[in-house]
Amino acid sequence: MLTCYPGLHAVILHRFNHFLWNLGFKWLARWLSHFSRWMTGIEIHPGATIGHRFFIDHGMGVVIGETADIGDDCTLYHGVTLGGTSWNAGKRHPTLKNNVVVGAGAKVLGPITLAEGVRVGSNAVVTKDVAQDSTVVGVPGRVIHHHDETQTKRDAIAQKLGFDAYGATRDAPDPVATAINKMLDHIHAMDEKMETMCGALKQFGAEIDVSNLPDLGSCAISTTENDDKDDVEKIETN
Repeated sequence: MLTCYPGLHAVILHRFNHFLWNLGFKWLARWLSHFSRWMTGIEIHPGATIGHRFFIDHGMGVVIGETADIGDDCTLYHGVTLGGTSWNAGKRHPTLKNNVVVGAGAKVLGPITLAEGVRVGSNAVVTKDVAQDSTVVGVPGRVIHHHDETQTKRDAIAQKLGFDAYGATRDAPDPVATAINKMLDHIHAMDEKMETMCGALKQFGAEIDVSNLPDLGSCAISTTENDDKDDVEKIETN
């Protein structure tokens, strides 16, 4: 790590260059940052502000602009650009909050903010603010996942069903995953309506037998092809 890891070398040199930049030795800081780029293939402007435990993996081709602001525990992969979209003075580069991960080849451009926990997919181009715990992919970047209250309900139902390969996905917008999520939303809504109806009927003295209802916890859905037939028979039996 100390002798053969350019990402680490670039960060160490930037800490020193940033210190010189803040002291007013801007030409020296720029010259040393140029030397760092020549040594590591990673270009970090000495004016950029970088938090603790910043990690650059592989690193070749990474560019970080002068007014970029990076929080703690962030990760950049090779080919990432945190760039500006204008020559105007002032803030013109992105702000990354804590725990942001930017995939290989992604471009984050302009004075925008990526909130905490954001994930940017490889080769995405992001030019707008991104909310907390979101996943962004594509050109232009679009949010394919946002952890909101609806997603929390989906996760809960998926856990009851014993199925989380698609229902709790945080990956690409797979059409099967979308269909499963809609099914989970429907199950959740129907479950709430049934509970309301049962409660209303019990107030009128009705006795409702729920002994024949299958336990969701025992109706696990397998993701292996070999178990598909057994799963279908099991569901039909129930």
